[in-house]
This record gives sequence, structure tokens and C-alpha cells, in this order.
Amino acid sequence: MSVTRYSAQREAVLKELSSRYDHPTAEEIYFSVKKEISNISLATIYRNLTFLSDNGKAIRFNVNGTDRFDATVETHYHFVCNRCGKVSDIEEIETTQMLKNAEKKIGGKITSHSLTFFGICKNCAEEKI
Repeated sequence: MSVTRYSAQREAVLKELSSRYDHPTAEEIYFSVKKEISNISLATIYRNLTFLSDNGKAIRFNVNGTDRFDATVETHYHFVCNRCGKVSDIEEIETTQMLKNAEKKIGGKITSHSLTFFGICKNCAEEKI
């Protein structure tokens, strides 16, 4: 069993990510954490976000070619606005039957899944263009 050493930088990255609900990019986390740890590099942010997502402390998902991060690791889904790019959480969608049907079709066991909805958010839909 490998032992992971404590890292103040990793702790700062997780703290920043956990305080946000906008599903930030690594660059957005970098600019926030840099205010607290002035000598931190973008590479360190990426390394720590990769560690956190590989170890179940964060979720990494790609939206339009850009990795976004989320500290909410419980099963939930995302909505991405095609106009402004905002990413929002969608919770409490019943997927049990869909997953059972998919497992039946593949003849195997699904261990994880992701689901992202795309459309126009309320703010953009109300905007006059």
C-alpha cells in the first residue's frame, strides 16, 4: 500500500475547488490559489488536480475540449449552456432503470458513468440578442 504525503499545495487546491460550484478549469484554480501561494505553478495545479481526480477526491470532465473539475464526487449530472458555457449541477435524476437496461444489453457490469446535458441556460434564454 502506498502512503501519500501531506501536501499544503494539494490541500489549497482541494480547498479552493471545494469552495466553488462553477466547475472551474485548472487555470481558474491556479489564479485563485496563486493569491494564497504566490510561487505555485500551473503545472503543480494540474498535477494536484490529476492526483485528486485519480484518487476520488474530485471529478474531471471535458466540456468543449476543456477539462473542468468538480469536488462533488457523489453521482450527479451536469448541464452546459451552449451560449455562455456555464456548467451547472443537475441532481436527483433517476437512472437506475437506464443503467440496468444498459448492463443487460452489454452483458456486463457498469462501474461508473457520466451524463452531460447541453442547451441554453435560463439567463441566456431570457437575454435579448
